[in-house]
Amino acid sequence: MLLPTSLVGSYPQPDWLIDRGRLAGRFPPRVRARELWRIEPEFLAEAQDDATLLAIRAQEDAGLDIITDGEIRRESYSNRFATALDGVDIDNPGTALDRSGHPNPVPRVTGPIRRRHPVEVADVKFLREHTSRTIKITVPGPFTMSQQAQDDYYGSREALAFGYAEAVNEEIRDLFAAGADIVQLDEPYLQARAGEAAQYGVKVINRALDGVTGLGTTALHLCFGYAAIIHERPAGYSFLPELAACDVEQISIETAQSGLDCSVLSSLEGKTIILGVIDLSDPAVETPEIVAERVRRALPYVPASKIVIATDCGMKYIPRATADGKMAAMTAAAAQLRAELG
Repeated sequence: MLLPTSLVGSYPQPDWLIDRGRLAGRFPPRVRARELWRIEPEFLAEAQDDATLLAIRAQEDAGLDIITDGEIRRESYSNRFATALDGVDIDNPGTALDRSGHPNPVPRVTGPIRRRHPVEVADVKFLREHTSRTIKITVPGPFTMSQQAQDDYYGSREALAFGYAEAVNEEIRDLFAAGADIVQLDEPYLQARAGEAAQYGVKVINRALDGVTGLGTTALHLCFGYAAIIHERPAGYSFLPELAACDVEQISIETAQSGLDCSVLSSLEGKTIILGVIDLSDPAVETPEIVAERVRRALPYVPASKIVIATDCGMKYIPRATADGKMAAMTAAAAQLRAELG
């Protein structure tokens, strides 16, 4: 399909499931934050399933072509996976600086990182069972997880990142085997910590992707941070052309809120671009014409056949009604552009 539409990953969790006020009043948790859930533990899994069904149906009703599980079962995009690994002391967390420079409680690594069991396979199976459309699941990337941890074992962040890469590689293989069409690594810290990313970011991502070619489509998301938390945007990415050397097939970027100069996309020839064209800092729902014009900015540099129309970042922090309107604007813009392009 020309110009398919997709979320980056998350859809807003309903307020009956999670305390959205408390969620918005803090930085994304790196350790578990069970106090955010409104549902008693014995009923939580069933409630998360119900809310995931709502997220799936909302995406289908809006006309999206690629469906995610909305990341409904997660307190943040990264903590559910990162705290499920061996080698991590989650009862005695460490501290690391967030991308905004604030100290945050984080997993404390006390031994070799190992994946003791599949973390998101059940999520993929549930998603596959409840939609016939193309499905995508997201996993926190190894570089980002190494930046969101306190290392008391490896002695170098690079070695720690490669430890995470081994666990992510095992997870990706199982996610494709469970029915995922697309697996996306979330790597926002490639942008936030570009100096270290230049040293080993591509190498560690390629290790996480080793041997998965042909199993399904791989994607990577990097951004400037959630609009609800990080308000200022730089003029461009400090780490993006380097991903031309990455084994990933699709690269997800934001262009709406940042007003990104899309000429930088010429450096990613051959990659499919998941083009963020929905501004999540603005509560107003874009018109399809505005969204289509944002897509047109990229067309001189990326063929339409290599573009997926998407949100800038996850929709976790915006109201559900706003999210639904913005998704509908995306699909209407896609239809308009398909008619123009034939």
